[in-house]
Amino acid sequence: MPTPVHALAHCSLTPAAVAEFLALPQQPAAADGFDALDAVLRARGWSWEHECLTDSYRTAFGHVLCTEGDTPFGDPTARRFLAFGELYPVDPDDEDLDNMPWLGELVDDWGRAPGWTVRRPSTVEACAEVLDRAGDAVTAHLGAAPERTVTSNAAVVTGPAMPHRIWRTATQAVIVGPHADNGPYGYLTHLQLAASPLSLAPELPPAGDTEGLERWIEAHVDW
Repeated sequence: MPTPVHALAHCSLTPAAVAEFLALPQQPAAADGFDALDAVLRARGWSWEHECLTDSYRTAFGHVLCTEGDTPFGDPTARRFLAFGELYPVDPDDEDLDNMPWLGELVDDWGRAPGWTVRRPSTVEACAEVLDRAGDAVTAHLGAAPERTVTSNAAVVTGPAMPHRIWRTATQAVIVGPHADNGPYGYLTHLQLAASPLSLAPELPPAGDTEGLERWIEAHVDW
């Protein structure tokens, strides 16, 4: 039987969205000040996002972007995270978390944005399919399959293990996979594309080093 998921909201990741996201470190930095950054966001068709993920941005593709620092543009030292899915997983070890309908309502909030859909209930298999399609979008943009794919619960507070796909460019570690929502509701899970400076940990651990690989993933996707 499929493992149940209380709710899944997602917005398809496309090669064009991946290209925009991975190019952010090379974009001109906005001038100092809120008004200057706001003008750059509006010119891109972006907006500020405060409901689903505090202190983040909504891109023109509909995804939610969180970044270190005060601006998503022109900072090659910052880690960046693009959420294209949000799910409320069943926790078989904590019945209390399975009796909180307001958590499903939070996922519904994600699903109300343009381009997003919500499925209640859902399955782990459906979440994996969203991750598969996102991985295909990254592969299409980079022109290469992931260097490593590992099923892991690295950086996830609760819920099932799902695949993390890893690419390395000359400057960035690029990872598609699940990640805990680090807001006040950490038992929700993002499906996200992460891009971090490769200098954080340039070398991948050997394929058989599961714990080392999980630490490598956490170093590049956690914040």
